[in-house]
Amino acid sequence: MKVILSIKPEFANKIFNGTKKFEFRRTLFKNKEVKMIIVYASAPISKVIGEFEIDRIFHDELELLWNQTSKFSGITEDYYMQYFNGKENGYAIEVKNPKKYKTELCIKENFGLNPPQSFAYLK
Repeated sequence: MKVILSIKPEFANKIFNGTKKFEFRRTLFKNKEVKMIIVYASAPISKVIGEFEIDRIFHDELELLWNQTSKFSGITEDYYMQYFNGKENGYAIEVKNPKKYKTELCIKENFGLNPPQSFAYLK
C-alpha cells in the first residue's frame, strides 16, 4: 500500500538529493501495510515529484528521536522542536531508495486527489 505525503518543497528536494533521510510527522497513518511514500511537494511547486520506500518508522520521545535521526534530519534542532511543539512523542519515517520522477505529476489528473493536508491513502 502507498500514501501520498504533502512535504514542503525544500524538504522534498533534500530527500531526493540524499541530505534528508528522515521525514518527521506529528501523527502517522494507521495502516501498517504502507510500504511506499509518494511525495507531493506543496506550494509553490504543487506537484507529485517522486517516491521512496519506507525503511523503518521510529516512534519515540522527542529528545531520543532527535538523537537517533539528527545527522540526516535535513532540518535544524530549533525547527524540529517548533514542529513538534505541544507533543511528547514524534515519528520519523526512514527514507529508502528515493526516486525523483523525470516528469512531475499533477495530483488531481494523475491520482484523482486534492492535495492532502498531511497524507492520503492510495491503492
